[in-house]
Amino acid sequence: MSFFKSVAANSSVFTPREATMAMMQPSPYRVLSQRAGSSLRKTTSINLLYSRGSSSVNFFSFLNIANYSVYSGDEYFSSSKRRSRGPVMAAKKASQGLKEEEGKYKQTVDLPKTTFGMRANALVREPEIQKLWEDHQVFKKVIDKNDGGNFVLHDGPPYANGDLHMGHALNKILKDIINRYKLLQNYKVHFIPGWDCHGLPIELKVLQSLDQDARKDLTPLKLRAKAAKFAKATVKSQMSSFQRYGVWADWNNPYLTLDPKYEAAQIEVFGEMALKGYIYRGRKPVHWSPSSRTALAEAELEYPEGHVSRSIYVLFRIVSTPPSKDGLLEEFFPDLCLAIWTTTPWTIPANAAVAVNAKLQYAVVEAKSFLEDVPVSVGNKKRRLGNVLKEPNKPFFIVAYDLVPTLEAKWGTKLNIKKTLLGSDLENCRYVLPINNKECPVVIGGDYITTESGTGLVHTAPGHGQEDYVTGLKYGLPIYSPVDDDGKFTEEAGQFAGLDVLGDGNIAVVKYLDEKMSIVMEESYEHKYPYDWRTKKPTIFRATEQWFASVEGFRRAAMDAIGHVKWIPAQAENRISAMTSSRSDWCISRQRTWGLPIPVFYHVTSKEPLMNKETIDHIKSIIAQKGSDAWWYMTVADLLPDQYRDKASEYEKGTDTMDVWFDSGSSWAAVLGKRDGLSFPADLYLEGTDQHRGWFQSSLLTSIATKGKAPYSSVITHGFVLDEKGSKMSKSLGNVVDPRLVIEGGKNQKEAPGYGADILRLWVSSVDYTGDVMIGPQIIRQMSDIYRKLRGTLRFLLGNLHDWKVENTVSYHELPMIDRHALFQLENVVKNIREDYENYQFFKIFQIIQRFVIVDVSNFYFDVAKDRLYVGGTTSFTRRSCQTVLAAHLLSLARVIAPILPHLAEDVWQNLPFQYTFKDGSVADFVFKSKWPTLNEKWLAFPAEEVGFWGKVLELRTEVNKVLEVARGGKLIGSSLEAKVYLHTCDASMASRLLEMCSASNDADALHRIFLTSQVEVVNEVVESIPYTGEYDKVWIGVSRADGSKCERCWNYSLQVGSFVEHPSLCARCFNVVVGTQPTPAMAATAS
Repeated sequence: MSFFKSVAANSSVFTPREATMAMMQPSPYRVLSQRAGSSLRKTTSINLLYSRGSSSVNFFSFLNIANYSVYSGDEYFSSSKRRSRGPVMAAKKASQGLKEEEGKYKQTVDLPKTTFGMRANALVREPEIQKLWEDHQVFKKVIDKNDGGNFVLHDGPPYANGDLHMGHALNKILKDIINRYKLLQNYKVHFIPGWDCHGLPIELKVLQSLDQDARKDLTPLKLRAKAAKFAKATVKSQMSSFQRYGVWADWNNPYLTLDPKYEAAQIEVFGEMALKGYIYRGRKPVHWSPSSRTALAEAELEYPEGHVSRSIYVLFRIVSTPPSKDGLLEEFFPDLCLAIWTTTPWTIPANAAVAVNAKLQYAVVEAKSFLEDVPVSVGNKKRRLGNVLKEPNKPFFIVAYDLVPTLEAKWGTKLNIKKTLLGSDLENCRYVLPINNKECPVVIGGDYITTESGTGLVHTAPGHGQEDYVTGLKYGLPIYSPVDDDGKFTEEAGQFAGLDVLGDGNIAVVKYLDEKMSIVMEESYEHKYPYDWRTKKPTIFRATEQWFASVEGFRRAAMDAIGHVKWIPAQAENRISAMTSSRSDWCISRQRTWGLPIPVFYHVTSKEPLMNKETIDHIKSIIAQKGSDAWWYMTVADLLPDQYRDKASEYEKGTDTMDVWFDSGSSWAAVLGKRDGLSFPADLYLEGTDQHRGWFQSSLLTSIATKGKAPYSSVITHGFVLDEKGSKMSKSLGNVVDPRLVIEGGKNQKEAPGYGADILRLWVSSVDYTGDVMIGPQIIRQMSDIYRKLRGTLRFLLGNLHDWKVENTVSYHELPMIDRHALFQLENVVKNIREDYENYQFFKIFQIIQRFVIVDVSNFYFDVAKDRLYVGGTTSFTRRSCQTVLAAHLLSLARVIAPILPHLAEDVWQNLPFQYTFKDGSVADFVFKSKWPTLNEKWLAFPAEEVGFWGKVLELRTEVNKVLEVARGGKLIGSSLEAKVYLHTCDASMASRLLEMCSASNDADALHRIFLTSQVEVVNEVVESIPYTGEYDKVWIGVSRADGSKCERCWNYSLQVGSFVEHPSLCARCFNVVVGTQPTPAMAATAS
């Protein structure tokens, strides 16, 4: 393909402990200069083709400044104290204006040069880079040129009602990392951003912005206009934030659920489901929000901790038994009662039956004297005995046999068992409801009746509970719900009319029952209770006329489809399977103005709905052209198709709108099925784990019902974002981490600095998003330190390639072994990183890059390379071989980090001292045009025995460093270049290899260069006189002062210093370099 055919890689992955330790390391780099800005300039490119005869091409380097800066190696990387800094310090002193004779060799030293700043200056540079991408339409051009097939990640629409939070940032950045990786893999990436624009939260925002007088004049159309304006303004604001994160998308063509074409597609989905019989209207209990005055779906509920209900144990007096059971309970009449327990006393007026479990054993008990005083409170529970237990003559109770001991302890009353019987024996007994003296039956309920709590008998109000409703259908019980839209009792509730069921109404019912001697005990009960996710207020179950989607009609198909989707993490399949298998029919109607209308007409007299293919198709065509406002401003006659217009006066429009989950759940039809280049199903959906009961499920149900297949091939879920202590973020706690402030900083930049988008993106890559993730100031600072080290690595590479050209390339087989080993490591790293991108395991990529940059490259290869790069001679073989390896590292690292850190990668690419050219002569002038590095099998074929040997050399180097440190502590040496190392081993093979390296044919593989000492000698036996010693794997190590004198240019010690008359202060290597060098002023500029 290009000069460097790609780079793929594998390095050992950090354990969490290692990763933490690495993140905690302070940055060793010092920033010595910063670019003042950027300007356009032309530079001459260097062709990267193998053929040396290819002509160079000029191209614009958009993000450079005119002047180069020169940095010493120490300014690029600081290693340990033992590091040899001879050539670095000598050149630095010379460049700072010392006497000519002291710096006479400064122009012979090749110091790094680059326009790439040490500091990211992200608040300026990132917007510049984003503008560069936009001006040159990079995203679009890469997509147009890629020919590896389509990749569609379908965006789940965030709600357009406020500022973005860290969860949004996590979500969109994860998506962008995947999309950018797929771009480098030659895919045509299609990413259409979306927004959910209808629903109550937006309607409430509009209402809250108006005073009372304005609200009175608010017609439905005025409200809808204001809601649309608010939603569109929020979309614009959120879009700007997403773009600042560096997210690439088709921002000019997003999908909004309020767009007429989207609404028409949604009507089409609804129509198909209705015509297949999956949509019906019925009266059944639904979650109702009095605070919002509308029905809610399960996904619109939340269950906060700490909700306390007022629970009561209530007695219903039995008045008769069925003829088949004559005599069974007669002995206890007329003082025999059913004991029930409920946490919703306000539903007692709607009671229609008491349900029992046919298989459970029940007991008739007699309440005797108090065992002990019942405490007023136990822990957080408040208790109060009812009046009935204070009476001298107490009735008999029927309770579950297994619960007798529990109830004795709770009520503080001895319960003597008088008789036992099965639940089935109680069926069709009748009791009197103390509220209104109505007779009701005992019925057989389902498995929901247990002995885990309560009394084993369940108060049944079919108008106020799903299980009650199912039992009621079985027995033909009335679906009675004397509660209005505001959550207040209606006139049907008699003396309770007008009272709030969750407030005064609840209290009044309890008081009335106690006066009627029907309360055994009242106690507070803490449990999970459904709240409206928008108003944060409790909801109720209430029977109303609603539109439903019958999930039962396609549940089996949905369950089958789930099994054919790839779920990441794998346990997500269990979660959505459980939710889908157990969910009830979906209530899809809402009693709100701001939404897509349910396209139905009702007969004025009979109230029968009119909805068929003709009416639905006609309304769909109107909405496609005019938008859903047409439902409010057009007449019934205009909304009906021609064949019904003569009967228009007999019908009226429905006022319900669709559940917003039906809106977003139809996005596959409105986007995947309608936009050019997109395909159904999508390759991937990616959202938070709460979407198993939200968008993932609503999309699945609508798609299965109409298409018979899931709308996605794979689904990724991520956890919630917590603070760095693992606590939920809350404004009241003051622990909210705002992504905007992370990027831009606060008003006081010293206290709240802006880190830029790449730091936020690096954090996203560092966490295992399959669970909940943490972020906070300390974590962000750790990310910043790691980013600086990575940027320093890339800057070192750029600076040492400033004079490199393709014709200087050293062929692989001519490279020193140290360089081949470095390429082997690099290729393994790139290979492993690719696998982790494919598996969406970005935290492993973070760990690999961190370890590779800090350990494998910076602390070893770069450390050793500086000698030959700086003082080995500009055109020397060892310097050119090292530059060959550095170029491979630069091109590979820039591309493998690009999906995660696109601004950094692009900044590097725009500062390349050469041009990246394809075989066809085209230039990759942007990093995402360069494609992913192709696998280099030659580099991976580095012999296994050599891999093992170099592993031992690195370990030996570590032990040598330890002995050098001891020698330094003993004042024997200062710099490691003042030392000579002695090695002895009885392992003949090892000794032979070490001897070879002592007399290596090339200077790069020489053992003293690897140890950063002046000499290494392999001896036949341990030298007793050596003052400092150590041992590694049966290799004895000794350290003494180096032989000879110090070279003024490279600071190595050599016996040859003083042998050259013209240059008496130089060693042989430096003499050869200096004699063969023709210095020019450009070779060394002063550091700025």
